[in-house]
Amino acid sequence: MLDSDTTVLIFYSIFAVLALWAFIQAWVHQSRTETIHPFKAFVHLLAFYLSYLLIPLWFFSLYAGWIGYYSIHQTTFVFLLSSLLIYARFIEPHTVHVKYHQYRLNPHREFSKPVKVAVVADMHVGLFSGHERQLKTIVRKLNQEKPDLVVVAGDWTYEPENRLVHELAVLKQIEAPVYSVPGNHDEQYPGPPIQALLNEALSQNNVIDIEGKIVDFDEFRLVGIGDLWAGKANMRFLPELPQDKPWLILSHNPDTVDMVPELPMRPLMLSGHTHGGQIELPWITNYIMKKVSILGHKKGFYIHEHADVFVTVGTGMVGVPFRFRVPPTIDIIELK
Repeated sequence: MLDSDTTVLIFYSIFAVLALWAFIQAWVHQSRTETIHPFKAFVHLLAFYLSYLLIPLWFFSLYAGWIGYYSIHQTTFVFLLSSLLIYARFIEPHTVHVKYHQYRLNPHREFSKPVKVAVVADMHVGLFSGHERQLKTIVRKLNQEKPDLVVVAGDWTYEPENRLVHELAVLKQIEAPVYSVPGNHDEQYPGPPIQALLNEALSQNNVIDIEGKIVDFDEFRLVGIGDLWAGKANMRFLPELPQDKPWLILSHNPDTVDMVPELPMRPLMLSGHTHGGQIELPWITNYIMKKVSILGHKKGFYIHEHADVFVTVGTGMVGVPFRFRVPPTIDIIELK
């Protein structure tokens, strides 16, 4: 049987091997990443892969407490902190939730048949999220819900690898038409110039880009509006269009709702961008959100002067590879 000193040394060896593995993985994946800041991408990827150290650290905290290597206070602190970070890194980001909502789009009469709209945003395929396992889960849950249409409110990417066309191939399995607009990370705000790569990936995988376009349905029209931070959120043309049906607006940044002109029927805008904060901490998250949305959007429905807006928390991650108390979510809105 191993003595305690040998066991501790084994744990330290595991930490060292995992750290070396993390360095190699970060280097390899950075070399395939579409980025204008290679070192920054490497640091982000290194943090992503170094997070695997949390798992042996969790076991080590228990062992170190048991043999007296750590005091009871040290053991409790390391155990609780590593448990929290393991949940936020390895569990919550992969538990894709589905939430249900209803909304009456036409104030004059109900639709002859409710329309089921699935809202997805902020997949952020790239450094931290949007990999095969999560994309397959999203596609499977979408097909289980059987929506009439799927809308993706931008931010497909987060400095993706150059194999984006292949990574998004699973989207072909979605059993409903998929409409999309770009987000700020897709438009180089911030990020690399990956518009051509993304356009190819979407077109080859049956996703319809509707930026600046109109899709006509039986009882409403869907219009795609470009990203606010990219300076493409022009909606001055909307009053000049036919107004015999209500409008459903798809635009990445919810603050774009402030640019909606007055229309005969109040439109609903579908957006993402905020991640719902991504990590929900008392006071801190709300303070940070003021920099993300000037109008105070976070998640859910908001009423504005000329339109309502619904903000989904999305499914991906940026900045840090964690989600806490804001699980990835597909929102199903039944238009009535």
